[in-house]
Amino acid sequence: MADEEGKQEGKGFTVQDRRRFSPDTGEARKDAPEESDRPTRSVPQSEAVVGGAEEAPREPAADINFSTFVISLSTQALMHLGEIANPLSGKVETDVPVAKQMIDIIGMLKDKTRGNLNASEDRLMQDILFDLRMKYVEAVKKR
Repeated sequence: MADEEGKQEGKGFTVQDRRRFSPDTGEARKDAPEESDRPTRSVPQSEAVVGGAEEAPREPAADINFSTFVISLSTQALMHLGEIANPLSGKVETDVPVAKQMIDIIGMLKDKTRGNLNASEDRLMQDILFDLRMKYVEAVKKR
């Protein structure tokens, strides 16, 4: 055991600073590697393709707050109710049990946040839940 530890102590590694700018002055370092010298990572085909389609450039995500979070949940519920197309496939698909689950999640959020929402957030929750529940009743009647 002591021999193995002694062998490992002799092994080491070298640290090479690859930063282009000096951490002290912020100026470009003379010994910094050029852009062409920097290692690049090639993305394997399996990572470049997601879900059978090439990844499209994405817009920067909007700031998230409680209202945008609730709206995103309601959008998912609307998609599962067949009110809007699935953004990935472009097809209108209906999955009523999943839509019911999304509506129930929004209802649970409304109950758990009672007394902690401002007037506009509370009104948004009421309106969204009313609309989704009415659309859910219509979807169940169509089945």
